[in-house]
Amino acid sequence: MSEKRINNSDLHHENIDTKDDSVLNKVSEEISDLPGGDGNSTVSGKQAKKKRGSRGKGRRKKNKKSMGKKPWIIAGSIVGGLLVIYLGVAAFFMSHFLINTTVNGKDFSGKTVDDVEEYLKNQVADYELTVLEQNNISDVITGSDISLTYQENSQASDALKAQNQLLWITSLFSKSDTDLTVQVEYDEAALDEKIQNLQAVTAEQTDPVPAHPEYDGNSFVVADEQYGTKVDMETLTAKIKQYITEFRTSLDMMDEECYVMPAYTSDSPEVQAACDEMNSYLKASITYPMDENVVVDKSLISGWLTYDDSMQVTFNEDAVKAWMREFGSKYDTAGTTRSITTPTGKTAQVSGGTYGWIVDEATETTNLINSIKNGEVAERQPAYKQTAASHGAQDWGSTYIEVDIAAQHMWYIVDGSVAMETDVVTGLPDGDRDTPTGVYSILYTERDSTLKGAIDPATGKPSYETPVAFWMPFTWQGHGFHDATWQSSFGGSRYQTHGSHGCVNMPYSKAEQLFGMISAGTPVIVHN
Repeated sequence: MSEKRINNSDLHHENIDTKDDSVLNKVSEEISDLPGGDGNSTVSGKQAKKKRGSRGKGRRKKNKKSMGKKPWIIAGSIVGGLLVIYLGVAAFFMSHFLINTTVNGKDFSGKTVDDVEEYLKNQVADYELTVLEQNNISDVITGSDISLTYQENSQASDALKAQNQLLWITSLFSKSDTDLTVQVEYDEAALDEKIQNLQAVTAEQTDPVPAHPEYDGNSFVVADEQYGTKVDMETLTAKIKQYITEFRTSLDMMDEECYVMPAYTSDSPEVQAACDEMNSYLKASITYPMDENVVVDKSLISGWLTYDDSMQVTFNEDAVKAWMREFGSKYDTAGTTRSITTPTGKTAQVSGGTYGWIVDEATETTNLINSIKNGEVAERQPAYKQTAASHGAQDWGSTYIEVDIAAQHMWYIVDGSVAMETDVVTGLPDGDRDTPTGVYSILYTERDSTLKGAIDPATGKPSYETPVAFWMPFTWQGHGFHDATWQSSFGGSRYQTHGSHGCVNMPYSKAEQLFGMISAGTPVIVHN
């Protein structure tokens, strides 16, 4: 058995009303039993006058000084009488509670300790606690279910002794609160079993959802909390025990937060602060003018913002990096497959090479993160490691050199028109000396250069050393355009037997012409 205490904060005094007449009557009856307090001990004014009249005329001739003392005597008698009455009332309240005293909502004005004890015992005997749950469901725990009994103690008499009887009159006009502790015992195991079998406890438990920032398509707003059905067993048990020991008859589980409550509500300042911080990022809008505008604005940025259980906002920089990788893979053209149509109308696919756009993803990721954090609104090109002539399908633009290996012919196209063309001899197609296909660019131009082959291990010297007048390389591995006075003819199938080491051999005059027309950076497209 467990002994519990109740602090009844509702033991107090309220303004007196007509219901207290019975108490005052009872007080009057008590006073009438005091010495000199009955009606027979008082001489009426009429009888006193009769006696005075029988004393003779001589007594009426007292001097005026003697007559002047009587009002004071009368006043003193009145005051004395009132004092006796006041003290008599005070004596009454030595064994009775003051006016306007309530215990557990019941009026005990002028009542005794025994009256309070009897009332509390009756309360315990008939006690029932209704547990109000969600969805209009309720359960009842009765005193008999848990063997609830009242334990007599001195608390009521102690509360009576704590009264200031001499100041009883103040209880008529002012409120006085008194805490009364009442002790009960009940079967702890039986109560725990009743709690475990409450419908709210045995039902399916759902977690609450706290209020949180939610993107509505324009900004982050506070989404309302949602209450679940998951019971906070510790709180529920404590509240039920408290209610029982206080003889309270109805426990609302939601009002007393006996369910696991949402960590935040729509009124929580932390949630609004998180929304405000997240919205500060949404002010940014960065536009990249590619072949079509690519805009990084709130629609993207909102997905890069998160919050934790403490409503601390995080800007996901890793998500920005991932987006930039996708951006680069879409707009990087170096090495990708492109389509070209030759001046003869032939369409070829060309892939590989070094020419094309390459976004500097690391640098531009940092730039974009800073722009978003600063709420910047701007249009700009991304940072590039390498650029090309245009963002179109043919990123080399309209001015370029084209080599058709199958046709053994080349063209120099300027602004979409053929400015120069010639037959050529490309590399010997043996797997080692082939001219590489792909999109490249002229690295530099040089006059009177000596072309050297790989070092021959047997001699320690280059496998060949060939002087040329005009050297225009497009790879760092030694592939380029140059004059080839040793070739007796160009074009046709000569490359299959007298092909170069990978370079594009040109007639001297054509090499000289091309040398004077191009510069470093001119795109070069080589295809079959």
